[in-house]
Amino acid sequence: MTTSPSCQLPAGDPLLLENQICFPLYSAANAVIRAYRPLLERLDITYSQYLVLLVLWQQNGMNVKDLGAKLRLDSGTLTPLLKRLEAKGIVERRRGSSDERVRELFLTQAGFDLQQQARLVPNEMLCKFVSQLRGAD
Repeated sequence: MTTSPSCQLPAGDPLLLENQICFPLYSAANAVIRAYRPLLERLDITYSQYLVLLVLWQQNGMNVKDLGAKLRLDSGTLTPLLKRLEAKGIVERRRGSSDERVRELFLTQAGFDLQQQARLVPNEMLCKFVSQLRGAD
């Protein structure tokens, strides 16, 4: 397989971390999650829990399989996350009405209350990023 001159890594070891396209993306994703952390700590939830709640606030009663597909999370990651939300009293997992093998997710009143508190988070994040961009000038 040949590569075109416009699509080549810098000279040197192709396995150096700084030569990986994935690492800057990974670092950027981690920076975003770190920026969310103080905002979500006030709500006593993690970034992953926030993502689950964003989906359930739009579609309460979604089944676990569909939630996993939407968030691109496997059941090994999603199940413990949902158990923690359930232990906090934010989400209830119930057997499906048409198929008992299916688990459906429903927000509790605490989950709906949290939605009201979370409404400020997107704007606060935007302000954080705008502020950082202005500071970089």
